[in-house]
Amino acid sequence: MNNENVEAQERVVTINRVAKVVKGGRRFSFSALVVAGTGQGDVGFGTGKAGEVPEAIGKASRIAKKTMQNYKLKESRTIPHEVVGIFGAAKVILIPAAPGTGVIAGGAVRAVLETVGIKDILTKCVGTRNPHNAVRATLQGLGQLVDTKQSRVEG
Repeated sequence: MNNENVEAQERVVTINRVAKVVKGGRRFSFSALVVAGTGQGDVGFGTGKAGEVPEAIGKASRIAKKTMQNYKLKESRTIPHEVVGIFGAAKVILIPAAPGTGVIAGGAVRAVLETVGIKDILTKCVGTRNPHNAVRATLQGLGQLVDTKQSRVEG
């Protein structure tokens, strides 16, 4: 990873108020899902839980930076070929697009793709739009990417 010279950008995907039922009633805390990336192929995600929103976001962003992985991009703007990422009930279809198309994605999938540095892509989220599963399905799909030039030489 080359995250020494590039500052990671963070995107808060979702913040959720969660409750723990105790004898005296409910105790509320906050859960945050954050995606961090360099914009040059590196991206990671993290979840954090704390009594206050900023603390939860801080925990999640630390974990996201720790879990960063590098993914293959084509011309630093799109993906080399079409892939389908699946995690749980979430199914994310990622299709490469022509220059100038932009990121056609919603919610959690858009956050991941923009932080990884993709500029042109078409996506479709099928099954569930649960942010946690959509992020994991997107990363699972990006993990399937193979450099097309490299595969021609080997095969």
